[in-house]
Amino acid sequence: MTENAQPDRHGSGPGTAGPGRPPTFTSWLRDRSDEELAALLSARPDLARPVPADIGALAARATTRNTVLRALEGLDSFTLQVLEGVVALGDDRLSEPVGVTPDELVTALTPAAADADRLREAVPPVLVGLRRSALIWPDRDRLRPVQVLRDLLDAPARLGPPARVLLAALPHGRVKRLADDLVPDSAEPAPVEALARLLADPRRLDDLLSRVGEQAHRLLDGMTWGPPHGTVADARRDVGVADAGSSVEELLARALLLPSGDDTLTLPREVALHLRSGRLFREVGVEPPAFAGTERDGDAVTRFAAGQAFTVLRAIEELLESWSAEPAAVLRNGGLGVRDLRRAARVMDTDDATAALYVEIAHVAGLLGTDDRVEGEWLPTREYDLWRESPPERRWLRLAQAWLDTDRVPALSGSKDPGGRMRNVLGPGLVRPAAPQARRDLLGELATADPGYAPTPVSLSARLAWRRPRRRSQPYTELVAVAETEAAALGLTGRDALADHVRPLLEGDPEGAAALLSVHLPRPLDHVLVQGDLTAIAPGPLVTELARELSLIAEVESTGGATVYRFTEDSVRRALDAGRGIADITTLLERHSRTPLPQALRYLMSDVGRRHGRLRAGSASAYLRCDEPALLDEVIGDRRTETLGLVRLAPTVVASAVNRATLVEGLRRSGYHPVPEGGDGTMRLSRPEVRRAEPVEVPPEPLSATPPVERLRDTVRAVRAGDEAATAVRRPVSLPEDGPPGSRAMAVSTALARVAETGDRVWIGYTDTDGRQVSRIIAPSSIDGGFVIAHDATRNAVQRFAIHRITAVAELEEDDRTETP
Repeated sequence: MTENAQPDRHGSGPGTAGPGRPPTFTSWLRDRSDEELAALLSARPDLARPVPADIGALAARATTRNTVLRALEGLDSFTLQVLEGVVALGDDRLSEPVGVTPDELVTALTPAAADADRLREAVPPVLVGLRRSALIWPDRDRLRPVQVLRDLLDAPARLGPPARVLLAALPHGRVKRLADDLVPDSAEPAPVEALARLLADPRRLDDLLSRVGEQAHRLLDGMTWGPPHGTVADARRDVGVADAGSSVEELLARALLLPSGDDTLTLPREVALHLRSGRLFREVGVEPPAFAGTERDGDAVTRFAAGQAFTVLRAIEELLESWSAEPAAVLRNGGLGVRDLRRAARVMDTDDATAALYVEIAHVAGLLGTDDRVEGEWLPTREYDLWRESPPERRWLRLAQAWLDTDRVPALSGSKDPGGRMRNVLGPGLVRPAAPQARRDLLGELATADPGYAPTPVSLSARLAWRRPRRRSQPYTELVAVAETEAAALGLTGRDALADHVRPLLEGDPEGAAALLSVHLPRPLDHVLVQGDLTAIAPGPLVTELARELSLIAEVESTGGATVYRFTEDSVRRALDAGRGIADITTLLERHSRTPLPQALRYLMSDVGRRHGRLRAGSASAYLRCDEPALLDEVIGDRRTETLGLVRLAPTVVASAVNRATLVEGLRRSGYHPVPEGGDGTMRLSRPEVRRAEPVEVPPEPLSATPPVERLRDTVRAVRAGDEAATAVRRPVSLPEDGPPGSRAMAVSTALARVAETGDRVWIGYTDTDGRQVSRIIAPSSIDGGFVIAHDATRNAVQRFAIHRITAVAELEEDDRTETP
């Protein structure tokens, strides 16, 4: 019976393999406790998506190629060596007994007597982890690997296939001749079995080895530790002991080498293990290689990283505020153009590569999206407004979590795809599914070092190679290198060491991460220093409201440890256009400035306020209206206004050949301060337009993400209930196959109504909305309008079932009528 075979659904019931029946992988899995099943789903989260219908479905999914490959990628070198040992020694194609005991495994893994005690302590915890992940399972007192591992690890410990596999692939006549030469007196009728038993017997194998020459021994020595294959002409030649004329033919005639192809000879697993004196590996790496690097002060590293985190927050906020007023265009492929990226880099005061990273992270964090126009634009989302009001540590955590989880790699922007098209930021072609795991591998390995320790790239690479040997490849190495650069740019590392606030984040404790980061982030200030050169210096980050008002009243001149704002005519006029009054601006600055307001600034604001609104532009095409005819005389006589086509209609009114918006903009460029007015003569002061994109869709949870504990419990409960429905002992209720229309539905309704009266539970076969045939155990409560309302034990919830979708009904045996926990 194979490991995935289902137990008899009408036999001994769930939780057993049946009396006298050999255990199977499914029956072992069924016997696991709820806590052990939850541990399995935690170790291999992909098994729970979607929720398996029952234990049989879970067992089938746990032994499929892709899910086991994914589990193998998470094993370190030592665990992989232990697993390879189980695969090599526990292969069911070897001679009886099937499987390997833990003691036999430890002995085979011990390369030297001096390592015995260390391995005796190190191997059992690894076996516990492999059982928890259902990569191995116990068959009585022996351990067996899941069967698919035979294909995925086809040369475990660099060993070839068992002799039985190689012999079974040979022509019967060839095997018969080998058996006649080597085991002529065997009582075993099958020559393959007789030869397999011969090669599995150390004493008889020694006898075979003693009969070959020195050159044959040298050939075997070269293949003993792998690779187990060698190339030779005419590998399938039929050679007997009597006519062997070369060292290769000596080995072929005694089945010490067996053909596995037309020109390939393979050393059988039993022979290789015997030549290795039962050892699986020459060396066993129980521990990862030691770090080499530089000791740094842990607090200094964290402060450095926190400073970079603050830089990220300010850069992204400045960019999104800028794009709120002047959005970037969306390319046809949905990305961001090179010019807009360079403009974003200038706004954020960084290079193009870092700007690409910040833009991508803002997008995957849900702060940046596209509008619904035909020619789209990149705009902040409504989520950005909420994010901006959050404490800085919370804002950074959202960005860091988005970076950890996204499968997009901003560093690929600017490169070309296989079709020769350039990859754009925010566009297609930047997805790499392995990127989230590469980031977590890197940070997780840095977390194993002491706080503040900065390992060298070479030692870090060696540690990662030991930690995840199945992931070693050029693309993975490149993703790790990119992750290292991005982690530094985002403030997860500082001076090549991991920041303290990242450790809780990796352990799933965002609250702890926020608490540690908040200590090192600068606190928002509510004051500035206004100076006599028409500038204001913010010595640190400002509270949101003050920063917003200052950005309206003044221009940001420089950023860094302190932000410098400069007051200009245009900036003051912008505030007045937004509805602020000179008194409001003065009061704000006096309240928040630690220095007296200089006279020059008061004069500037007074002058702009005095001239603001004296001219008013309306629609003629456009007109100017002013209560001071002398000012209109000045405007008409100004050479800079000749292109506006001004014509005087009255002492206080001038018409223009251009529209109102062009007229207002032209006069402002000429140094005047007009304001628009409406048809009723009132000024139209407008705040800057605030445009927002629709919220960004949250990407699906990665398959590698560990589900919360509550979800794991719900999943286990659903699997248990589904298994009960699939394996419950039941008595089918007879339903008519033919008859008048509706007769079958009537029979189902009658049977369920009878169960509802007694308060019992019943098994039903059901076709769900996806067309799948599923089993359910339900407790019907009412039937009405072609539907039955019942408590579904499989989902532990009240459900409504369409009667016409019920394909079968069966009563449950008394022993199965227990309440679902």
